[in-house]
Amino acid sequence: MSDLKARFEQAAQQVQQLPKRPDNDALLKLYALYKQGTLGDVTGSRPGILDMQGRMKYDSWVKLKGTSNEQAMNDYIALVDQLKSVVK
Repeated sequence: MSDLKARFEQAAQQVQQLPKRPDNDALLKLYALYKQGTLGDVTGSRPGILDMQGRMKYDSWVKLKGTSNEQAMNDYIALVDQLKSVVK
């Protein structure tokens, strides 16, 4: 698990250094996978209609409900690797 966590943290740093900003769908997926990997299932209520960005983030995260932290970390790492290969 510690190796996975180290790779996950490294991927989180690498995504900050991408030369091109990922599209909104990729950003939402990254957000949701990061939250699922670090905190687990979403808690709290869905943000109100006036908070569209908060709603989109919440909805993206809630789709991962039941996904293990380890699986979310692995999926996050894979997505970052994919994004790195696309921008080269």
